[in-house]
Amino acid sequence: MQLYKSYKPIVSIVLPTYNRGKLIERPINSILKQTFENWELIIVDDGSDDDTFSIVNKYLMKNEKIRYLKQTNRKPPLAFNTGIQASIGEYITFIGSDDEYKSNHLEIRMNYFNDDKSLDFIQGGLEIIGRPFVKDKNDLSREIAISECVAGGTFIGKREIFLSLGGFQDLKYSDDSDFYERLLKTDYKIKKVDDPTYIYYRDTEDSICNTIS
Repeated sequence: MQLYKSYKPIVSIVLPTYNRGKLIERPINSILKQTFENWELIIVDDGSDDDTFSIVNKYLMKNEKIRYLKQTNRKPPLAFNTGIQASIGEYITFIGSDDEYKSNHLEIRMNYFNDDKSLDFIQGGLEIIGRPFVKDKNDLSREIAISECVAGGTFIGKREIFLSLGGFQDLKYSDDSDFYERLLKTDYKIKKVDDPTYIYYRDTEDSICNTIS
């Protein structure tokens, strides 16, 4: 595309999806409403066989900051990694295919980086729709409060971090907490924020958090 010869986004947003045609407009529309506009959106279709592409294609035709990649079904962690590898932004962040950002989500987070040039990575800041509990990765028979967890959708950090750590591990559940635990062992400067600008939907029936056993 001609865009990428001249356009250099600061933030790459990775959106993995699988058969979420009925929901995918929610995250896309929230990104289009961002007050911070220097972004690219990389939609990684992990082998959908529904109408995902026909819905996404309407956006592709209108906005050159959106890219669409399709692969055979490899599950979310490896779909995230596909987006990371394809990204060209200085920073990488994520969004679930059933979630959304408030309009100032990216602006608030980029302000933290602009105010502290030594900062490398940010996590935190959720508004939860639905039950505020998820299954404990160490014991799937019990639940823990989401407030006790890290949520991968809120991650935003310098691209080099994701590359140096090899992205996300191919785990059945809680690959985001695994990534964060590995990150904590490095010297990167990390900040937890509380601005609740990532809207996390817990009421999606086929989400991993609701189906893992």
